[in-house]
Parts: sequence; C-alpha cells; structure tokens
Amino acid sequence: MRTSARDSSRGGRRRTAARCCAVVSFLTRLLGKAGRSAGAGETESVRRIAARLERLPQERARHLAAFAYVLARVANADLRITESETDAMQELVQRHAGLSAEEAALVVEIAKSQARLLGGTENYVVTREFRDVSTREERVRLLECLYAVAAADGSIESGESTEIHKIAEELGFLREEAIALRAAWRDKLSALRNLPGRS
Repeated sequence: MRTSARDSSRGGRRRTAARCCAVVSFLTRLLGKAGRSAGAGETESVRRIAARLERLPQERARHLAAFAYVLARVANADLRITESETDAMQELVQRHAGLSAEEAALVVEIAKSQARLLGGTENYVVTREFRDVSTREERVRLLECLYAVAAADGSIESGESTEIHKIAEELGFLREEAIALRAAWRDKLSALRNLPGRS
C-alpha cells in the first residue's frame, strides 16, 4: 500500500516535471530571437499564439490570436499590465473562444509576452489582421472589450484611451463612432475624473 502510494506520488511528480519542461521549452522558443518568417497576411505574434490552439480551425485560431494580442496591446499601453487587467483578459478570451480557464490563461500570457516584446513593430499589423478576419460586429465587440480591460484596475488612463482610439482608427472606425463607444466608459476615464468639480 505504501509502495503503491509512493509510486503514484513519483508518477505525479514526473508528469508535473514533464509539463514544466514542455512549458520552459516552449517559452524558450517563444522568447528566442530566431523565428520563421511570417506568411502573407499573418504576423509572427499571431502564428505563435495560434500554434497553441491547434484544435481550433485555422481561421478561428488566427482570429482569437489577434483578439488576444490587441487586448494585451491596450493593457500594456501604460507599460504595466496589472493582475486585474490580466484577469479581465482571461475572462474575455475564455468567453470569446469557449476555451477552458487554463487555455485562456495560456493564450493571454503568450499575448502579453508578445505585446511587451514586439509591440512597437507588430501592433499595427496585428490590429489590421484582426480587421481583415472579423465582421464589423466583432470589431465593435473588440472595442468594448478593450475598454473593459483598460477599466479593470479602476480607471482608464489617458495612454490607454489614446491607444484604444488608435486601434479604432486601424479597425476602420470613424472618430465619431469611437467617441460614441467610449461614452459608456466615461466615468472610468482618468482625464475626465481630474476635471474641476468632479469628485
């Protein structure tokens, strides 16, 4: 009985170690400088995230990868991604794609890494890719999700608001449309909170 429990414990530790090694190996490849060149219309960041979602149809995986990356782009606009922003992203990704909590957490972690590492060079391209693979309704939903992520820590900072406006433009929205969508989050905008007469 004791031997059986010990063997079972060892087996569990071996499986855990194997999973850890797989994660470390994946992260090493993810953070490495070398990489295959991206195919036409598909960026390296999107391919890396999509590769973890092989069970989804390819187009759906690319759509989700771009969605997650753009969420991380806004969360990282102030150069820090808070725990509450991460939680909001995971919930949105899980709902958006019907993933498990663990799968959503992995997608978000990869998207965050990519946004931090390659944001300056990939932001525009990934956002335009989302535009190309989404409907207008999905683009509106993305903007609503961006405000939800930015507001997750209690307020939407001016840098985050500016980034969302840039994204709206890249997605093909008119300025007036972007402002109308922002109105629902007015009480969370830090720039408006600091005006005289507002508590």
